[in-house]
Amino acid sequence: MQTNYQKQTLGVLGGGQLGRMLIQSAINYNIDIHILDPDANAPCKTICQKFTQGKLTDYDTVYNFGKDCDVITIEIESVNTDALEKLQEEGKKVFPQPHIIKLIQDKRTQKQFYQEHDIPTAEFVLVEDKEDVMSFKDFLPAVNKLGRDGYDGRGVQILRDESDLDKAFDSQGLLEKLIDFETEIAVIVSRNERGELFAFPPVACAFHPTANLVEFLFAPANIPVAISERAIAIAQNVIEKLDMYGLLAVEMFVTKTGEVLVNEIAPRPHNSGHHTIEANFTSQFEQHLRSVLNMPLGDTTLRMPAAMVNLLGEDGHEGDAIIEGLDEVLNQKGVYVHLYGKKTTKPFRKMGHVTILEENIDELKIKALRIKNLIKIKAEA
Repeated sequence: MQTNYQKQTLGVLGGGQLGRMLIQSAINYNIDIHILDPDANAPCKTICQKFTQGKLTDYDTVYNFGKDCDVITIEIESVNTDALEKLQEEGKKVFPQPHIIKLIQDKRTQKQFYQEHDIPTAEFVLVEDKEDVMSFKDFLPAVNKLGRDGYDGRGVQILRDESDLDKAFDSQGLLEKLIDFETEIAVIVSRNERGELFAFPPVACAFHPTANLVEFLFAPANIPVAISERAIAIAQNVIEKLDMYGLLAVEMFVTKTGEVLVNEIAPRPHNSGHHTIEANFTSQFEQHLRSVLNMPLGDTTLRMPAAMVNLLGEDGHEGDAIIEGLDEVLNQKGVYVHLYGKKTTKPFRKMGHVTILEENIDELKIKALRIKNLIKIKAEA
């Protein structure tokens, strides 16, 4: 089957760092990328073929943007799915499919989907508001999650006992049993219309203690082979049960007893796959392109053990960004810096990432910690 991918225009809803890295992969195939983003200074603005400033949740804006594209995809879930459904009805390819984006937009329907399809996940109850949470004292300790609009650590609150109940969200959401997990892992899977289904090896994630954002990532995850195979099988099962085309990141807990439980999913490139640009034969961004454009999927094998360090804006700093320690980091072998084109910083804003390649796992961990302590993103005085 021969397809002229260069004649297809790919529209992307969202122009942040994920779209930026997607464009960097698309350049290799001469694929035209159109971007829609509400920010006039979005990271993608200067490197895409066409940039439209507009609201991703507005029906007319999304519909009119999509009319000029052959295939439409996303780099953020908060988009108008009604407009995408209309575009799909009119013959546009939309991946992931609009009904799947709609399902994933609400953590409540996400969890119900797992339950209905026998996908292992933590026990949960749906709640309507803060008062409703109060009636589930016996369910604690638990994680209170907003149903909609939570991202990058926002919309998640741990309620360990009754004294924490006042922190509960006064909005529709869920209570999920707090899992005493051994490690948190992620598996990224991809699927195209040819029927190919490929998975990247599981990675281990370490979170910032207060910002609830991934601070470090290590690939491969230091888990037994049987658990790795189980995690990959679960992720593949999720994308097949969704009947989804595109790229899907599946975040999971590995419990102290060896269970693997799905936490959340994201139908797009994901922070847990940034290392693949240098560490794998095919990056998650190229795989996303291949899957939504129905190209042959690429080899996902890990070339070498890798770590990723997220570069977050320093706490207490807001304004024009300055980067400290960059020269010292660039002097090191096997270190790759990615900055996201964001001119201003604020506390814990994702400003970039660094990937480190190193055969020796112990040295890899030492290097990752050293780089985290070297690079600081602050604001000009």
